Amino acid sequence: MNSVQIRSAERALSIGTWLIVAGAMLYSILTVTPLAAEHTPDEWDWTAPILPLVVDAAVVIVVRLDAVLARLGGHGGRWPIALRWMTGCMTLALNVADSALQNDLVGVAVHAVAPLLLIVTAETGLAYRRAIAAAVSELETRQQAQREARERAVAERRESAARRAREEREHAAMLAREQREHEARLIREQAEREERVRREEHERAAAREQAEREQRERAERERERREREEAQRREHERAARAERERRERAEHQARAERERAALLAAGPAMEKVPEERARATVRAAFQAGLPVRSAAELCGWSVGWVSTRYQELRDAGNSVFESDGAMV
Repeated sequence: MNSVQIRSAERALSIGTWLIVAGAMLYSILTVTPLAAEHTPDEWDWTAPILPLVVDAAVVIVVRLDAVLARLGGHGGRWPIALRWMTGCMTLALNVADSALQNDLVGVAVHAVAPLLLIVTAETGLAYRRAIAAAVSELETRQQAQREARERAVAERRESAARRAREEREHAAMLAREQREHEARLIREQAEREERVRREEHERAAAREQAEREQRERAERERERREREEAQRREHERAARAERERRERAEHQARAERERAALLAAGPAMEKVPEERARATVRAAFQAGLPVRSAAELCGWSVGWVSTRYQELRDAGNSVFESDGAMV
């Protein structure tokens, strides 16, 4: 059994115990309240439920504290036992008293079921919890032993690996010394050969560097010439493009001015013009700085509609201004 199964069993025991305690408390209140009311002065009948509540509260305290002590592996001594049995006997006596006074043996048996179940459940739950606590302690002890065994095994493997590594290092050091001596002889012989080859290579490299330097200089002069030509070409194209864009903007602005002048020169409209033309007229009036009412007379639409179009044009102008500011 692992820790998950133990926790699941303890949860099931706790839920079942509290269900039985809650059911027994409710049944006891419903059974004992009429008996207590019958033996209480009429003006104090409202106190009848207090007695079963007090007794059952003691039962709850006992069950709860027993669960905590069992989980911690402790023992409360004789007083918790006395309280547990005293509250159980009180609950049993109160529940069967009414039937016993009426000599109703069947009623005694029926009303004794819940208190006896509560008493036995409290004792059994305590035993179960102590057993679960012992099982948990044993499981933790076993897990601790397993962890220690794993740690010892890891330490032994680490020590064995360190010993093998030390032996390998010593052997490698010996081989390295022999290899260094052999390489030293080879290096001396190789150095003599390389010295001769180096002198020859140096002479050839000097000649090759001279040729490469001359080639790089020619390539650099050619590259500079091409860059100057490319820069002149780009500058010429940029100037031509700027001139073309300037002429296009001038033509577009002149055309827009003519269209705006034509719309404003049309005079007051006798009836609503089409919406597209009305929007163009409102835009022209807005750009010319005309008031809303004048624009409404030119297009034949309502002042409110024209005022809305003016606000849209103002918002659009602000958006363009903010966009230009952000780009700047």
